[in-house]
Amino acid sequence: MPEHLVFFLMVAVFVVLAMAAKFPIGIALALSALAGSLAAGQGLSLRHLIEGSFGYFDTILIILTATLFIKVLKASGILDSVTALLLKTFYKSRVMLLLAVMLILMFPGMLTGSSTAAILSSGPLIAPVMMKMGLPRLKTGALVCMGGILGMIAPPVNILIMIMGGGVDMPYVGLTLPLLFIIVPLAVLTPLVIGYKDLRVIGRDEMLAILPQTLFPKYGFRLYIPFFVLAFFMVGPGLFPGTVPDIGIPGVFVAASLAGIFCGRSFNFFRVTQKAVEEAMPIMAILAGVGMFIQVMTLTGARGWTVMSILSLPSFLLYLGIALSMPAFGGVSTFGSASILGIPFMLALINKNALLTSSALSTITGLGDLVPPAAISGRFAAQVIGEPHFFKILRHCLLPALLQLAAGIGMLLLAPLLDKFI
Repeated sequence: MPEHLVFFLMVAVFVVLAMAAKFPIGIALALSALAGSLAAGQGLSLRHLIEGSFGYFDTILIILTATLFIKVLKASGILDSVTALLLKTFYKSRVMLLLAVMLILMFPGMLTGSSTAAILSSGPLIAPVMMKMGLPRLKTGALVCMGGILGMIAPPVNILIMIMGGGVDMPYVGLTLPLLFIIVPLAVLTPLVIGYKDLRVIGRDEMLAILPQTLFPKYGFRLYIPFFVLAFFMVGPGLFPGTVPDIGIPGVFVAASLAGIFCGRSFNFFRVTQKAVEEAMPIMAILAGVGMFIQVMTLTGARGWTVMSILSLPSFLLYLGIALSMPAFGGVSTFGSASILGIPFMLALINKNALLTSSALSTITGLGDLVPPAAISGRFAAQVIGEPHFFKILRHCLLPALLQLAAGIGMLLLAPLLDKFI
């Protein structure tokens, strides 16, 4: 079977299984890879499927250990305490409060690379406070939704770039500054666009009544030890090479998680670990499926055909295709969009700075979490605020989403200029 037919078959099988049959995304990717291998006459290709499933093993370890760290912060009461501290500090200023809220919403996603983890971890803490401060319920859902998406894109962990980088042999280094350059303005503008007009300033007693429970009076600065451990092992090897060991990002998260056992209220570490594995499993399965899909595309020549087809597009159609196709395909799977479309687009833009290109493409791809039928972020944000119709939330996400799309396309267009400064 010709390479282009193999590619279209794989995509068609994936879309049918993910959308019509409601298969989990990871399984749909794996089965579509198997279908492509069979259609190309390669048989079951078990070696390639297994090899592909380990293609993102490092990323899988990062996701698992980062999820464990977030679960430890939540179980020990540290996350609640930090949230209460930020809200209590900035409640008198609408601008500073919204920025603090956005940081809290983004934080779990920044560490796990998952918008779902951010929405389900921080959303239930933030949503009741925002609604009691006058922010309408649907706008609260939109704020939670966009916070999760921006957290997924922000450093230090961006799975979308890891997927695209793995497909073009680009190491996951040097991305912090490009990502911050695009994320910081969005993280400032998004909460102001959504909530500034409606949020009201309340009195101290009223604020204290709606805050999450804080453990700071009991444990003091011990609550911050896991963050110090995290920062020490992440920054230390660069500042003090040869003195501070580089234990790898998964090791850093494990060390910070173990420190959290002794810094807050007691909890069952084994059960928390089980919950972390359970929560991370869908994302880990997606990454294994993505690896299989890319491996079979390479085996059958479908990947080469896709790259050459995209390379032949005129620049106007190339940027239009990026702006439309990547979020649209993300309506089935954002991670699938990063692998199936992101890698070819990375290669098509190979003449630009890869760090800037991947940062911009991940920003655009992240919008797929707003696009039906999946609309994962919209659905979970609606669940957090108790809204049965997630489309009502998406309406309030439209303007921030357009700003995010403009930022991504703008970085792609201005990459040669930005390359001189970043």
